[in-house]
Amino acid sequence: MDFSEQVRINQKRLTEKLKPQYDFIVCGLGSSGSALAGRLAENPNVSILLLEAGGGDDVSSIMDPDRWLLNLGSEHEWGFSAQPNPNLNGRSLSQSMGKVLGGGSSINALMWTRGHRHDWDFFASESGDAAWGYESVLNVYRRIEDWHGAPDPIYRGTGGPMFVQPSPNPNFAPAVMIEGANSVGIPSFENPNGRMMEGDGGASMLDVIVRNGKRQSVFRSYVFPLMDRPNLTVLTRALVTRVSFDGKRATGVEIVCNDKIYRIGAEHEVVLSLGAINTPKVLMQSGIGDQVELGHLRIPLVQHLPGVGHNLQDHFLIYGCVWEYHQPSVIPNAARAVLFWKTDPDLDTPNAQIVQSDGGRVRDEMKNLGLVNDSRWSIAPGIVRPKSRGRLRLTGPDPVDEIKIELNTLSDPDDMKAAIASIEICREVANATALRPFVKRELMPGNLKGMALADFVRDGIVTYWHQAGSAKMGRDPMSVVDSNLKVYGVNNLRIADGSIMPRVTTGNTMAPCVVIGERAAEILKEQYNL
Repeated sequence: MDFSEQVRINQKRLTEKLKPQYDFIVCGLGSSGSALAGRLAENPNVSILLLEAGGGDDVSSIMDPDRWLLNLGSEHEWGFSAQPNPNLNGRSLSQSMGKVLGGGSSINALMWTRGHRHDWDFFASESGDAAWGYESVLNVYRRIEDWHGAPDPIYRGTGGPMFVQPSPNPNFAPAVMIEGANSVGIPSFENPNGRMMEGDGGASMLDVIVRNGKRQSVFRSYVFPLMDRPNLTVLTRALVTRVSFDGKRATGVEIVCNDKIYRIGAEHEVVLSLGAINTPKVLMQSGIGDQVELGHLRIPLVQHLPGVGHNLQDHFLIYGCVWEYHQPSVIPNAARAVLFWKTDPDLDTPNAQIVQSDGGRVRDEMKNLGLVNDSRWSIAPGIVRPKSRGRLRLTGPDPVDEIKIELNTLSDPDDMKAAIASIEICREVANATALRPFVKRELMPGNLKGMALADFVRDGIVTYWHQAGSAKMGRDPMSVVDSNLKVYGVNNLRIADGSIMPRVTTGNTMAPCVVIGERAAEILKEQYNL
């Protein structure tokens, strides 16, 4: 019997006879929840129930890295949409989030980006805990990684659960976008992590979670190898609706699975790892949030925490800096390169993340502007240190009532300045000598200036789907969890996902969310002597 069949038989037995109580209940099997659950399950004496609203991940659109875009708009994501935004000329941005085993790590673009030194030191400052600082987190990353690039024991780890390698380079080497960046003063690095995330930024090939042509999600890396064990129950299609309380003590959860309502207890703790949209939603549905707003919805108050749902952040990028090829058959090998740079030299951290794309989203944006040209490619600038903040609101007391997402992209004028400056960086790179063989002319934004260029930004912005910050860690009145990820004012309830970030990290958020899951496991193991 192969391992997958052992897993199937074991999980069928465990889920058909759910126990009334487990030691730990982990809600959500995205990047943080998977890392946390995998570490807890290493102890055979600990019983763990893992709850995932989505289904299984063994489908080609998830396992094949080249087909990841097919997951957007599918059953494998939540399909959230933000409110129409006047700062985007009334547009509403999609807010895709993984609804499948592995969460975002099963449907994303597979990029492994750790976050900048200043991000983690800010976490430590806000929480008052040096364990969240860069030097400490660097040790966590070395423990997490199974690095398959050039040996680098100072920054990279080997033998960890996460297989990480430099992005395969099937065309030319080196990538011409890196050469173009070098020619305008942007240095190149061996990879986008380590040294590059300690200074002003630079250019490099990507790191990705791909092994032998298949996605290595956090779920596949941490949880699946342990699913033949009797202490680990993974229940899919299980929607968490509320946390149950006895006074101020979390006692378990209420879920809906197969059209039935179940109430399951937690001997030790409940951990919410539902992501930066669903975690605040479940908190508020459970009576944790702003007292006045919960009162309007007639939700009984458990704990007044006005910061629940506030501080919502997301990275954004602009599909639309487009150039026409000289020769349609000759494509610059830049799609697996990334630039991190400052739009203002006075900033302490790179705030722009720039990638190359020639996919359907670029084509769609061109059609929106009345342009049709298949001999085109795009350098897409993104802002990864946004100042704009949004919030989440319940629209009703019932779990099926939609969550109102006020993303507020570009509400801070500095974000518009940064976006326009990032376009100029793209133009500098595209006009560099290394890219001249590939550039015939600039198609977009062309000669736009002033308000016309600002409208180009408003009409071209899309999201990176890096939602974060809506149940932040900290010590001020708007904080939701302390440095140990414990929800203020209640017992036996923690949060471990991107919602606890005081501010969103620089770059893709999958890897930082794995760190959050690892830190949660460390904390729980210490508290319960596991």
